[in-house]
Amino acid sequence: MQVNKKKPNPIDTHVGSRVRLRRTMLGLSQEKLGEALGITFQQVQKYEKGSNRIGASRLQRISEVLNVPVSFFFEDAPSSGQPTPGFAESSGGDYVVDFLSSSEGLQLNRAFVKISDPKVRRRVVELVRSLAEEEEAGDEG
Repeated sequence: MQVNKKKPNPIDTHVGSRVRLRRTMLGLSQEKLGEALGITFQQVQKYEKGSNRIGASRLQRISEVLNVPVSFFFEDAPSSGQPTPGFAESSGGDYVVDFLSSSEGLQLNRAFVKISDPKVRRRVVELVRSLAEEEEAGDEG
């Protein structure tokens, strides 16, 4: 008899990736998160990969430690492929997760959040926009 290794459920993988995203945004190590939850960093790794499913009470505790609502972990989650008429939404938020999963995106986000002056924040956004426009114009010409 052959043992069939089951692939993780896409929802478990998504929830785990959101745990990892939030943990890294806060600059927490897997070890520190594990300590706060009373589990090993290896267990945190398994949750983040989606290979171990996170139970409801544990997810509630993770949301408290990471200071986000439980719904955060389900944002942009893959659907079952059966869109509910009238409630279907495009999954346009994937680029945010991709951005914050990159080293540069994470560094930029951490630095930007530390800027308290709204005028300076706006100027940073304007700078990034103009740099992106310059690069776009360079690509076209």
